[in-house]
Amino acid sequence: ELSRMGLSEIVNSLLLSAEPDHQAQPFDFIVDGELVRMPLHQFLLAKGISAERVLELEYIKAVAPRKQEPPLPHDDWVSAVDGSNPSFILTGCYDGLARIWKDAAECTQVLEGHSGAITSASFINKGVETDGSLHVVTGSKDRSLRLFKFDTSVTIGSSKRIGAYKILPGHTSSIQSIAVDPSRNMICSASWDTTIKLWAVEGSEEDSDTVSVKKRRMNSDASGPEESQLEGSASSTLLGHTQCVSSVAWPEQRTIYSASWDHSVRQWDAQTGRETWNMFCGKALNCLDCGGEGSSLIAAGGSDPVLRVWDPRKPGTTAPIFQFSSHSSWISACKWHPSSWFHLISSSFDGKVMLWDLRTAWPLASVDSHKDKVTFSICGLPFAYFWGK
Repeated sequence: ELSRMGLSEIVNSLLLSAEPDHQAQPFDFIVDGELVRMPLHQFLLAKGISAERVLELEYIKAVAPRKQEPPLPHDDWVSAVDGSNPSFILTGCYDGLARIWKDAAECTQVLEGHSGAITSASFINKGVETDGSLHVVTGSKDRSLRLFKFDTSVTIGSSKRIGAYKILPGHTSSIQSIAVDPSRNMICSASWDTTIKLWAVEGSEEDSDTVSVKKRRMNSDASGPEESQLEGSASSTLLGHTQCVSSVAWPEQRTIYSASWDHSVRQWDAQTGRETWNMFCGKALNCLDCGGEGSSLIAAGGSDPVLRVWDPRKPGTTAPIFQFSSHSSWISACKWHPSSWFHLISSSFDGKVMLWDLRTAWPLASVDSHKDKVTFSICGLPFAYFWGK
């Protein structure tokens, strides 16, 4: 009749007898590679395991949601977030502005210049460069990407407004998603125009794909100096999708994955621009991310409540290897844990964010503090960030 809590009491008692200073904590239990999410006798019956068998249970620390931090309000829908930097959070908003938040507490920089809602945003260099600055890319409904640079030695108590140092036009419709390659030298963007474009991060006025555009003031101080703003062009365009490309991921130097409203997930060779694999799932897809063992698994969600995971290393089949179906509305975003092979999160139009483990079909945790659709979520260490309308 023992459940996880009863099994945890046994393990904690054994650990306490060996280590007098042991602090009791909840554990999860694994049998034959699967997490036990019900009383042990029910698990044996469900799996057809004889009660006469000597059962080996592996115990691991239970994953529990952290206490919710104070919310960070915006003026409009929050559409993008990147929490991969240990000191800063980057958010994009439908008011056309991106914001930098120091220690998940205070807005220190406002990135301006887009004429439409921001739909995607990402740190280019996740760590601090030698010059003490971080580089950021944003994508917008105004059909352009913009590159920003901000000083990491921020002053708490004020929000500095920063303009882009480089603009990347070229899409003919709204940009939906952006991804940075592992070397941090290239960016790819996905758009409603059904294309994926690749862009070089570096560039100067002497580069063949970069031209100087009109001088403009890079901050709101009218007395400040004018600086040149660069404009770049795409190095290549990937063609193949027939509807909006809703999400892109760039897990390896030569490999890009994309998801689309045309019901497909596609794999691309970043050097040749050729499509190397595709999979049609019968649903319009809103999100995609790569992770798991060797960053080789693909999680995607779309126009039904099911989060699906595929393994493209298994040829000849398009069936997902995992399906999670506890949401009650469309999946809006999904993200793998950056250092765990087993954990990922999903957000949904049902207003919930769910934490999943590949070893069980039930969510480890469900966060329902949002009062409206959750539009984006990201899993990072040590926090997970959830953003909504």
